Amino acid sequence: MTTRRISKIFKSRPTVEGAGVHLKRAFGYSQVPQFDPFLMLDDFHTSDPDEYLAGFPWHPHRGIETITYVLEGVVEHGDSMGNKGTIGAGDVQWMTAGSGIIHQEMPKESPTGTMWGFQFWANLPASQKMMAPRYRDVKAADIPQVALENGVTVKVIAGEVAGVRGPVGDIVIEPEMLDVSVPAGMVFSHQLSAGHTAFAYVLSGEGYFDDQRDAYAYEMVGHGWSDTERCCTCSAETVVLFEHAGNAIEVTTAGKPLRFLFVSGKPLHEPVAWYGPIVMNTQEELKAAFEEYQRGTFVK
Repeated sequence: MTTRRISKIFKSRPTVEGAGVHLKRAFGYSQVPQFDPFLMLDDFHTSDPDEYLAGFPWHPHRGIETITYVLEGVVEHGDSMGNKGTIGAGDVQWMTAGSGIIHQEMPKESPTGTMWGFQFWANLPASQKMMAPRYRDVKAADIPQVALENGVTVKVIAGEVAGVRGPVGDIVIEPEMLDVSVPAGMVFSHQLSAGHTAFAYVLSGEGYFDDQRDAYAYEMVGHGWSDTERCCTCSAETVVLFEHAGNAIEVTTAGKPLRFLFVSGKPLHEPVAWYGPIVMNTQEELKAAFEEYQRGTFVK
């Protein structure tokens, strides 16, 4: 087993999307193709309803998959095919936009007072960009939680841990998506497919994400030029991008517990033409998609 090193660390940045939703962008357009096949990760986390209730009204998608994971709060959704439903605390929606879908995602006032969730975008290969749209709505009760001997707990959304597989399967990019909690003073080791892109997003606490513990061995993006006393641990709202070499990750905690999302997937190594909610391989395909949207022929 060869442990992966850290390639880069990114600090999430505040932005506003949709009709006025305040969120933190962990990575996005400017990081293509470093996270291939993943395109974007947004973290929406606020206790102010004015920062999330405007939501994401009707908009199109083509050529990608959107993955929504809610920790707290409620999000109602609907689409051009007549599907509608609710994503609640602990639920996941894995939507394959494929050839095209028009949908909306509208948060409701959170029962806990806090809205906290994530949306990932994953790219589709050229051969499947025009596949039929589909959903996987996964309720919290259907996501297995694995308790390891050292007190580490893992919610397995996609992939496998200790022989337990997550409910999301049959996905083109062969993804893993884990919600990992590590107590103080413990280690989480996990094997993954060789060559797959892998990253972690820290939700709370802090920990070491490789065994090198050298804060100057990798690039830190978004931390400021004056950060001359780098810390080896990674804390909340930080993205850890791993190198591709190696077939395992090792995460260690010291005096504080740690919770993070771990995501991996098979890179596509294809050109990306991206504008707004549509991601294709060429500018010609991108232009055609928007022309179809304007003509009303976008949804197949």
